[in-house]
Amino acid sequence: QTRQIMTDQQLQRKQMLTDVLHPGKATVPKTEIREKLAKMDKTTPDVISVFGFRTHLGGGRQLAKKNGPKHRLARHGLCEQKKTSRKQGKEHKNRRKKVRGTAK
Repeated sequence: QTRQIMTDQQLQRKQMLTDVLHPGKATVPKTEIREKLAKMDKTTPDVISVFGFRTHLGGGRQLAKKNGPKHRLARHGLCEQKKTSRKQGKEHKNRRKKVRGTAK
């Protein structure tokens, strides 16, 4: 069941609150929810992002590819997360500590 449907013209997406009712069952997997929402909107599950679930209140949905947070897109396999080595990250952190202000 969906409610509070909003269309964002600038980001070219729809977002809504979704109530997931699952009496007598454990928490429903997000992949299953994506498939059902895709069937309702006559689209494919790969363009739907489901996140922010809370017990009794439901969660949000948005079409994300362009503007969604990268970690959430990587979780669905829509973009690759660049992986640097641990040592590189530490060296970068220590170089940043030596520079004061915005020249980082």
